[in-house]
Amino acid sequence: MALTNQILGSSLTEKSLFVPSSRFLVPYSENTTRVFRFRNATKFPVAAISEDLLKGSSSSSSTSSSSSPLPAEKPVKFKVRAVVTVRNKIKEDFKETIVKHIDAITDRIGRNVVLELVSTEIDPKTKAAKKSNEAVLKDWSKKSNVKAERVNYTAEFIVDSNFGEPGAITVTNKHQKEFFLESITIEGFASGPVHFPCNSWVQSRKDHPGKRVFFSNKPYLPSDTPGGLRLLREKELRNLRGDGKGVRKLSDRVYDYDIYNDLGNPDKGVELARPNLGGSEMYPYPRRCRTGREPSDTDMYAESRVEKPLPMYVPRDERFEESKQNTFSVKRLKAVLHNLIPGLKASLSANNQDFNEFSDVDGLYSEGLLLKFGLQDDVLKKVPFVSKIQESSQGLLKYDTPKIISKDKFAWLRDDEFARQAIAGVNPVSIETLKVFPPVSKLDPEIYGPQESALKEEHILSQLNGMTVQQALEENKLFIIDYHDIYLPFLEGINALDGRKSYATRTIFFLTPLGTLKPVAIELSLPHAGPSSRSKRVVTPPVDATTNWMWMLAKAHVCSNDAGVHQLVNHWLRTHACMEPFILATHRQLSAMHPIYKLLDPHMRYTLEINALARQGLINADGIIENCFTPGRYAMEISCAAYKNFWRFDMDSLPADLVRRGMAVPDPTQPHGLKLVLEDYPYAADGLLIWSAIEDWVRTYVNHYYPHSSLIHNDKELQAWYSESINVGHADKRHESWWPTLNNSEDLVSILSILIWNASAQHAALNFGQYPYGGYVPNRPPLMRRLIPEEGDPEYASFLADPQKYFLNALPSLLQATKFMAVVDTLSTHSPDEEYLGERQQPSIWSGDAEIIEAFYDFSAKIGQIEKVIDNRNLDRTLRNRCGAGVLPYELLAPSSEPGVTCRGVPNSVST
Repeated sequence: MALTNQILGSSLTEKSLFVPSSRFLVPYSENTTRVFRFRNATKFPVAAISEDLLKGSSSSSSTSSSSSPLPAEKPVKFKVRAVVTVRNKIKEDFKETIVKHIDAITDRIGRNVVLELVSTEIDPKTKAAKKSNEAVLKDWSKKSNVKAERVNYTAEFIVDSNFGEPGAITVTNKHQKEFFLESITIEGFASGPVHFPCNSWVQSRKDHPGKRVFFSNKPYLPSDTPGGLRLLREKELRNLRGDGKGVRKLSDRVYDYDIYNDLGNPDKGVELARPNLGGSEMYPYPRRCRTGREPSDTDMYAESRVEKPLPMYVPRDERFEESKQNTFSVKRLKAVLHNLIPGLKASLSANNQDFNEFSDVDGLYSEGLLLKFGLQDDVLKKVPFVSKIQESSQGLLKYDTPKIISKDKFAWLRDDEFARQAIAGVNPVSIETLKVFPPVSKLDPEIYGPQESALKEEHILSQLNGMTVQQALEENKLFIIDYHDIYLPFLEGINALDGRKSYATRTIFFLTPLGTLKPVAIELSLPHAGPSSRSKRVVTPPVDATTNWMWMLAKAHVCSNDAGVHQLVNHWLRTHACMEPFILATHRQLSAMHPIYKLLDPHMRYTLEINALARQGLINADGIIENCFTPGRYAMEISCAAYKNFWRFDMDSLPADLVRRGMAVPDPTQPHGLKLVLEDYPYAADGLLIWSAIEDWVRTYVNHYYPHSSLIHNDKELQAWYSESINVGHADKRHESWWPTLNNSEDLVSILSILIWNASAQHAALNFGQYPYGGYVPNRPPLMRRLIPEEGDPEYASFLADPQKYFLNALPSLLQATKFMAVVDTLSTHSPDEEYLGERQQPSIWSGDAEIIEAFYDFSAKIGQIEKVIDNRNLDRTLRNRCGAGVLPYELLAPSSEPGVTCRGVPNSVST
């Protein structure tokens, strides 16, 4: 606490406010030594105040203190000063440079940036908040050519000695151009410096006439709001909610809801029309951020499209910052090139659109697209800019070697690796303990045929190490990944699409004495076509060459099912789409000075922008998902059906999810209150460490601000936030009985822990392994184009003649594969400005509460300790699911990462 009080209450010129450039800050007290993760701290320094300002501040402070005995009716006026930190754009286009110079000139003649302090106290005469005089930022024109990323400006205020404590500051931008305001620090009050972490774009007054309001870092529950700030608090929330009308401008800061009515493009043709998701019993879905665009010309219920490269609306502060945008731009350029070359190749020859040999796949990493297909001269002649890019960016046209083949080129072929990825791969959340054998469908038999499975005891008995099926069930030795019910309703439509073929799969695994899994049977189901139809078949591990290729094709179809469920349900729906309503409600109902807003703030960063980009090019009609994944045009309907039939907010906590899937049982003697059924389950073992750290941090935080349950009951903003998240944001699910209540501190801890877990660790586990595992398409094909032939089928002869070619031709085409690879490469990339769990912008001043800063340091230290535990686990040879010859370590939940595709790192928020 001594350290934290020093940071929060000391002068800005004192050394305690400056964070070392190394990754670790090592504060200490008399009794303990702690190491805190402060990796990003140097990116967000607190502005230092020059000595002359400090002298002025000191004299002002002494004036203030000496003025205390004076009569109240004769207050003494004194100076206080502000240091305002503005973040410059590193790369400006020509127009921005011109406007910047114009602003520098007009700043001298009164079109400047004006600040005004607002006290926490009410003026007894005016019955309104006390305000300072207006002060102008100095030297804007002189510093207009400074090339640094951050520039500090100063302003001086005259205030009375009875002004009280400043709680807000207003900013008026009379320039033409917006600017990014990072922070303001006020020096000169007797109580010490007052910090305003802003991190917001301030628009020109010509675009947004009102004054921007920023509150100090001191948190207040609504009932504790000082009199001088109450009206400002309410007004700011009203501004953020907007009026629900009109088309939103890119410079707006309005958060509102809408349904997913912008995925289709009916104006371009009926084949691009898609159902609206949300707002109906047939298609329930979470709400997304409203843009207010006009309806399409041909369908009044569908919103008109904004196509790339034009930007989609999200509130201005939700847009990517420059380094993040630059990372995305480079990846997008790479994706364009990777799509361009196969397209040119396909146009030159009609016979080379498929992978025919495994060397064709390997060539994408070793030779690059141009060299591989002998197209260098042709492409350079037709597309001159490619040569310039190639000159400046060696290897841009090559794909990085995915990690899955970097340690062992043939690992993906092995059954044990196929099974290992079910618990330590990119989608480790679908596997369940098998409770009933054979498994039974829950689909309506009148529509989808018999519920019974085709799996029989004789299919798996020889694989159970001498156990009976009943013994294996009782001892929790059998596991299942069951995609039967989620795929079967859509199979008829999917298989009617050109170049799409799919089954609804079930895969049974057996737990070996070594603690690893092995697949023992795969059930493949097609739509029921009558009593005599062969709609279900079972494939078992191979016994000869022919059954080996059958088995490989069956595993590929399982992976294709898995890729679809992973992307559409576990990744997009659960961590992107279901988070968005909570983010919108947070901005609309919780003031920036609310402690729960401050807690959630880093876990909302960039999510609205990445979701908007997904609507624009990923999940839309004819977008990446429809092009590259087996379900095609039915992709988002599968996501919608999963929301309708399977998603539950209360099951999104890691412990509840593990128990629901039978992967853990409650056990109060265990560290996390759970015993894992499968002990070497890397996702669950590492995840429980992070879940517990998050929950402990949230519990400390909540109990600090809500020592009594009545405070939660009576917190109007908090109750409105949770109510709106459910009743508006998840309106189609609002009547479900499973929604947690919000009556006491434990309720709040549970709700907040789920949100933070989903935004950080859960998303990381599902996202950042996509290229390392899926970048090698044969390991995890997102799309299948052929069914498995049976004797008597027309394709059976060609399968027998060249099974390798048949297998590779069943995978995505070259164009589909490279397009998919380019996208998952982008999604798996950490940008340079990533903020990881346990890190924060301006870590020492994000809150004005010393006890909470200290608790955050403890949380940060705990996350650092968890990273070391994970590193040690990955070296433990007894843990065969994460350590061994050619086995990838499980690092997706290791908290930190360098920039790039690293297959590790837990960012605070859903940012890719």
